[in-house]
Amino acid sequence: MTDTAALLAALVRDPDASFVLIARDGAQSVELLTGDVEDVDLLADIPLAPGGVPREVFAMVPYRQVRERGFEAQDDGAPLRCLVVDRHEHLPLREVLSALPQDAVPLKDAGFDISDEDYAQVVSRVIADEIGRGEGANFVIRRDYTATVELGSGDLGSAERVRAERTAALTWFRALLTHERGAYWTFAVITPGHIAVGASPEAHVVARDGIVTMNPISGTFRHPAGGATKETLVEFLSSTKETEELFMVVDEELKMMSAVCSDGGRITGPHLKQMSRLTHTEYMLRGRSRLDPRDILRETMFAPTVTGSPMQNACAVIRRHETKPRGYYSGVAALFTPNGDGGHDVDAPILIRTVYLEDGQLRVPVGATLVRHSDPYGEVSETHGKAAGVLGAIGAIARDVVAETKIDPDAPAVETSLADDPEVGELLASRNSRLAEFWLNPQEDGTTGPFAGRRALVIDAEDRFTTMLAHQLRHLGLDATIVPWNEVSDADVDAAELLVAGPGPGDPRDASIDRIARMREIVARRITDRAPLLAVCLSHQILADQLGIELAPLTAPHQGLQKIVPVFGENASIGFYNTFTARVAPGTTSAGPAEVSADPTTGDVYALRGPSYASVQGHLESILSRDGIRTLERLISDALA
Repeated sequence: MTDTAALLAALVRDPDASFVLIARDGAQSVELLTGDVEDVDLLADIPLAPGGVPREVFAMVPYRQVRERGFEAQDDGAPLRCLVVDRHEHLPLREVLSALPQDAVPLKDAGFDISDEDYAQVVSRVIADEIGRGEGANFVIRRDYTATVELGSGDLGSAERVRAERTAALTWFRALLTHERGAYWTFAVITPGHIAVGASPEAHVVARDGIVTMNPISGTFRHPAGGATKETLVEFLSSTKETEELFMVVDEELKMMSAVCSDGGRITGPHLKQMSRLTHTEYMLRGRSRLDPRDILRETMFAPTVTGSPMQNACAVIRRHETKPRGYYSGVAALFTPNGDGGHDVDAPILIRTVYLEDGQLRVPVGATLVRHSDPYGEVSETHGKAAGVLGAIGAIARDVVAETKIDPDAPAVETSLADDPEVGELLASRNSRLAEFWLNPQEDGTTGPFAGRRALVIDAEDRFTTMLAHQLRHLGLDATIVPWNEVSDADVDAAELLVAGPGPGDPRDASIDRIARMREIVARRITDRAPLLAVCLSHQILADQLGIELAPLTAPHQGLQKIVPVFGENASIGFYNTFTARVAPGTTSAGPAEVSADPTTGDVYALRGPSYASVQGHLESILSRDGIRTLERLISDALA
């Protein structure tokens, strides 16, 4: 029988011991993992089977690993740290709570590293210069709450300092177990030089028995003084900004699901994620995959809820506007467990709502999701709320009355929830009426679709909406292959039976950008050869420009906007993610050989079709495109006619 108190005390005393504590949502035990630490360079290097023997491995994946996907990141050297597990025990929660320290950990010199005013200015610049110029739909910019941890009186030796830091970490872990609720994982990671303690609400990606799930969470309701009420929650759920923010991150995570899952992914929800001081809205995405879990992790780096979309440009925007590297913030903790098939399952929550302790300095990174509706000072307030959620739970700041209701480890798991209120439930369910049934329902095999036996080459212009688009093409029967814009040859372009020129960020008029210049070449080549072409969003704008149609920036970006628009005789509900538009005089129905479908009032061009080509401004693959799959089939038929 394990003596929990003696075991934890021994781990604290040993400066060379590495261990992890995990309390999963609803569990009445705490998992203890011990083992040797190994730092590796790449996800593929995670040692799942050293010497050919499958092992359980816990990994801390820093944000800088996005460079494995070719994305930008400041390199702070944060290690991809692996704990090769030699011991995995389940300790009773009550025994762990009794054994953990609980004396307050004093802090000094506490505050944000960026002032509220400076952060508000950054928010304003991102909205104007990045979202306003078409660089993306939403971006997450973080700031850090920092403090010095008072570890004891006098000068401490290295061993004493290590023990004091570990004691502080376990004190915070106990406080999170006692005062936080609704976390997917509550955890403490103790390794030489790196300590992380957190309560992550979000399971980024889980792969078990060939089933992959993702859990996009977005929209933040900060509980008012005295606690949440139905009235305040209804006001939050009625917010256009919060609703569209969630839809956009679901779209972004579906891009990832479509890259790793053979069936693209199905949406269920929305649900409420209720925590002690905050409530979020969430969906669950589910699909099938046979990929190595390390490959699944790589293709899903990292959650748009903590980066933005499109992902590649989000990383570039973060690089431009954040003054310091992220460390582990927005990365993942990943537990790889051998399964009965000779492979590994993986459970990987996002590293948010986490306290980091290094060299006596506490750091709590928090970020706000910036969209076209964002109010700079509202986003400042959101970062305060997120930081307070962590700091209050660990006792670093005063806890409110609601938070002081401690969690009883022996209490039944059932609790009264505002989500059970009929009005709240109706508001949540009503969101799905705006979404495409294609992604809400099981998707049939497309081998007998209307274009069965045909082939399509999809050009990725740095927006992985192409993965969702390719999935829909396969559903319609096409054999679809995706190729990045900078890897496709002229011979590939010429050989394609149907070429789909994809969406991407940026100004379609700026040929000084290599990506834009290459997409212009590809579109022009297909038009000249009268070879079947479908052009989407950015590529639609490029096609319009080559047909002599004016391009102009929109007065307000259409990022995550749902519109009902005319498409060659039919009105279609389509999702838009554009900052620029092709524009004709109202009432125009043709431009040279092209038939034009445009807004009767503004002249904004929604679709084009002509000899062997068709195009659309909106994203037919988006969850916001209720008529997406039908409209896509119509336009492909036009291009192939």
